[in-house]
Amino acid sequence: MKPHKSFAALVVFAFVAQAATHKSAVADEPATTPPPNVLFIFSDDHATAAIGAYGSQVNQTPHLDRIAGEGLLFKNSFCANSICGPSRACILTGLHSHKNGFLRNGNRFDGSQFTFPKALQQVGYQTALLGKWHLGSNPTGFDYWEILPGQGHYYNPDFIQMDGTKRRDQGYVTDLITQKTLRWLKDQRNPDQPFFLMCQHKAPHRNWSPPIRHLDLFDNADIRVPATLMDDYTGRSSLLKENEMTIARHFSWAHDAKFRGENRFPKHFSGGYRNREYSRMTAEQKAQWDKHYEPINQAFIADMNAERLSDEDITRWKYQRYMKDYLGCVQAVDDSVGQLLEYLDESGLAENTIVIYSSDQGFYLGEHGWYDKRWMFEPSLKMPLMMRWPGKIKPGSVCHSLVQNIDYAPTFLDWAGAEIPASVQGESMASWIHDDALAPETWRDAIYYAYYENAASHNVPVHDGVRNDRYKLMFFPRTGEYNLFDLDADPDEMRSLDADPNYADILKQMRKLLVQQRDKYQVNPAIIPATRADEDWWAKRERQLRNNANRQRPRIAFIGDSITQSWENAGKEVWKNRFEALGAINLGISGDRTEHVLWRLTHRGLGKIQPDAVVLMIGTNNTGHRMQDPQQVAQGITAIVDELSSRLPKTKIVLSAIFPRGEGPSDIYRKNNDAINARIQHLAERENVIWMDPSKAFLQDDETLSRKIMPDLLHLSPQGYQIWADALEPVLEPLLTPTAS
Repeated sequence: MKPHKSFAALVVFAFVAQAATHKSAVADEPATTPPPNVLFIFSDDHATAAIGAYGSQVNQTPHLDRIAGEGLLFKNSFCANSICGPSRACILTGLHSHKNGFLRNGNRFDGSQFTFPKALQQVGYQTALLGKWHLGSNPTGFDYWEILPGQGHYYNPDFIQMDGTKRRDQGYVTDLITQKTLRWLKDQRNPDQPFFLMCQHKAPHRNWSPPIRHLDLFDNADIRVPATLMDDYTGRSSLLKENEMTIARHFSWAHDAKFRGENRFPKHFSGGYRNREYSRMTAEQKAQWDKHYEPINQAFIADMNAERLSDEDITRWKYQRYMKDYLGCVQAVDDSVGQLLEYLDESGLAENTIVIYSSDQGFYLGEHGWYDKRWMFEPSLKMPLMMRWPGKIKPGSVCHSLVQNIDYAPTFLDWAGAEIPASVQGESMASWIHDDALAPETWRDAIYYAYYENAASHNVPVHDGVRNDRYKLMFFPRTGEYNLFDLDADPDEMRSLDADPNYADILKQMRKLLVQQRDKYQVNPAIIPATRADEDWWAKRERQLRNNANRQRPRIAFIGDSITQSWENAGKEVWKNRFEALGAINLGISGDRTEHVLWRLTHRGLGKIQPDAVVLMIGTNNTGHRMQDPQQVAQGITAIVDELSSRLPKTKIVLSAIFPRGEGPSDIYRKNNDAINARIQHLAERENVIWMDPSKAFLQDDETLSRKIMPDLLHLSPQGYQIWADALEPVLEPLLTPTAS
């Protein structure tokens, strides 16, 4: 549908569409009320603790505070996945990461799926995006966009244009994004259409390079140190000690601390990152930069050489450097907000323009000794959210309800009178933010969080969890641990109560709530690609298998878990005699579940192979590790078959039933596997899939397993591999193309 040129036609269309789909807050307005404009100002990694309206004790943000003072401040606003790209994808789609497909930085956003900007275009809105995008693909649903490549740069940044070219602008990135935003508002938009404008800042993302004008803003300040700066991570999961985002141990010499030259103190500063901002600067910018940093740096180096600083003194020095740089970047964002608000006032747009300020997640400002985000602890789970709408939102309002970034899209659509698809997982706030910001009784009482990066640069493990108005539960699959926190009694989250008998009932309730939230949002780990690269041996084997797949030209590929991998052990002689001559390759990894195979397939795990046949058996670890619901595991296996079919369209997939396990037919693990098999055998209805079930060959007459065949009632003996090979050969032989003589 083309955008409406006529303002009257737009209004009529918007309200007809609205009446046909759902009741909206806007629907109660007179028919002549024009749809609101929306200016969505979005920053990167802005902690609520660095905003005056949220009670900052480290800086002042008068322009941001103005939005809250003249509108609504959300006290319990949370992200669904605390990392840059995934948070943006959640906002665009109204879906959790596992549904929108953008789970971790480095993924590529599927712009063909539903996003709210495209829906706004359909009801006559003009849409624009300026600044940081960070989703890999080009923006869709925007009439105009100009974006930073990847993370972008602070100084003299490049901007990708709509024709795919890059243009380098001289100046500071926050100022340039602001200028581009104002230029679009003043000169490039169609004044006959309502607009939705996204002004997306890079700041205050790492490496926290302030503009020249703010370099000395905090020179005479001693930034308040959080009480948990020296956290030793006791009383919680041991995984916290493995993270690599501490100010004490992981602060970079050049990139973070702004030193030049070689790392003089590798015990206290990490290396490997150079300050790429400095290399982009003009000679004048470098001179002003050096004038500020060099005297401070040289004084620190002198103190270090003279051994005047303890380890704790050094950590505190790094904290001051970090915070002063971070807050300088924040100040530039506040400057930007001031300029934008001023223009709205001067132009007369303010009255019917909703102004929103938010950030992709919070950030650690030294809490727990950290910088960065990712963890489900409060400083990064919370994200700022403020809204101003003159005449609609009561000035000085405060909302304590639990809201999440998946709620943005349906709220925007509701404001515009656009249809909210049933698939959207977030909920619209439009109907209640005007009424003293009191959410209805039907509003959510908990939020679900999931983080999917594993073995990433900061070594924060995959985890998910649930939070209500008092308690928070985190689950760490790597160790199987739960951490429970009472946010009233322990707001700094310093001690998990999962083993405290006084909280046994609360733990039980929160675990039940976590299951309910996973069900509500259709979270199935079996279909969410997951790496095990945090396990060194796994990473080494995965890399070796990928290299093998790039070098070899096999006719048969075996994909699976330890049962497949052990063709190299207990099945070695059978493999040599039966499959080696057929050009088979073993791509099995012990301990893999369906989600790990999916990750491998989507991360070049097949290399360049184009085999005649793939033998796939996977899923018994989903049973053994998690006792996962058979339907969920079946969905994971189906996803693997779909992925193989897409990547190897000419290859036949020999889908094996999951082998029986446990001593007898009443074994709970065997029952689960039997239920999975019953759900996946129908996949053989596809032309490229062949179902194979050798289970009976492993069983005795009374359906028990012999330890001669499966010594541990799970893994095969040499005799067991002989039985498997006997079952496979007649299936595989007709599938193999003749080899050249």
